[in-house]
Amino acid sequence: MESGQKYLTAVVKLFGPLTRNYYIRAILHAALAVPAGFLLSTILGTVCLGIASGIYLLAAVRGEEWRPIEQKPRERPKVGGTIKQPPSNPPPRPPPDARKKQPEVGGQVNPIPVEVE
Repeated sequence: MESGQKYLTAVVKLFGPLTRNYYIRAILHAALAVPAGFLLSTILGTVCLGIASGIYLLAAVRGEEWRPIEQKPRERPKVGGTIKQPPSNPPPRPPPDARKKQPEVGGQVNPIPVEVE
């Protein structure tokens, strides 16, 4: 759920079927469109409210109703729940003599011989 929706969801849930029912919303939008239609400057708003009223009426006829989207509690993933069968063989390792650390020889060998004059 978006952060801005949770406050509006609480208000809509508070008024119950008055705000949940799309027939009531369609009538409310149509009633708000009537006074706005008397002024030329609000004709566009009247048209928008009329279209919204028609959409709500169509949704109500089809049996739709507003239902809040609740945030589901997060489930913690089970540790080890995805492992079906643990490995039966140990991981491959080099032989014991190769595992011993080789002593480091100091310096590098210069491939070009250097002569001091």
